[in-house]
Amino acid sequence: MRHLLSPLDFSVEETNRLLILAKDISENPKKYSKCCLGKKLATLFYEPSTRTRLSFEAAMLNLGGSVLGFSSADSSSAAKGESVSDTIRVISCYADICAMRHPKEGAPLVASTKSSIPVINAGDGGHQHPTQTLTDLLTIYCLKGHLENMTIGLCGDLKFGRTVHSLINSLVRYAGIKFVLISPKELCVPDYIREDVLDKNNIPYKEVEKLEDVMGELDILYMTRVQKERFFNEDDYLRMKDFYILDKNKMSLAKDDMIVLHPLPRVNEISVEVDDDPRAAYFKQAQYGVYVRMALIMTLLEVTLDE
Repeated sequence: MRHLLSPLDFSVEETNRLLILAKDISENPKKYSKCCLGKKLATLFYEPSTRTRLSFEAAMLNLGGSVLGFSSADSSSAAKGESVSDTIRVISCYADICAMRHPKEGAPLVASTKSSIPVINAGDGGHQHPTQTLTDLLTIYCLKGHLENMTIGLCGDLKFGRTVHSLINSLVRYAGIKFVLISPKELCVPDYIREDVLDKNNIPYKEVEKLEDVMGELDILYMTRVQKERFFNEDDYLRMKDFYILDKNKMSLAKDDMIVLHPLPRVNEISVEVDDDPRAAYFKQAQYGVYVRMALIMTLLEVTLDE
């Protein structure tokens, strides 16, 4: 039995196999519609989520399985003081696999040590969000045809953004990757990412404050929102939240084949006028999230397509 707690839990070869499977699912979804008949996914979401929770549920339903779970801590026995360890022991009696989102870093890891079913980390605080990273990789792979030899611009909240940290950790394993880190000084990439991931792996990168100065260099632009829930001081949040807004003028500086990604939800960091640009891929990205979670569920349950 395996769990997915970090995007690095899968080797590059395993990740590539997962992406190939997910791409095939995206092209032939009906072929996989009965793969998980009789299987149940539990969604244990201790904090709010729209895309991640519903995409997990859609993924399992698309595979012919069923779903149970809760969408907030208030609607679970956590409100009565039940521990994560006890919850997962009970859920293991009801479901075949579970996806857990929790505000505390490491909670899915704790759950995995007590679980008798595979545990998928669906986001733990500001720590990891591995299925979003797999979604990002699948989107790039499907739209670009490869994951090597690209310049990736990461823009916005690079300090608290768990999607950014996970994506950097995953992409450094591919050849020819360069990063452009675009953020105000207050929201720059943490030292441990800079030193332990980028520097340690000799990955070329530069840090800039102005998005428009580097638009023409980028193959991928990954926008993020400034997350109010990660700030302790509302004044700091209000000062930072509008620092970067992607609009048509900035898009005019980009390559014709650059693609724009965003883990969503969007607040105002991408103007709605960009939505009709063929390079805007963030809603496609949300769809790819369903396909990659279908592939992940199949992989962790060791389910294969019955030809």
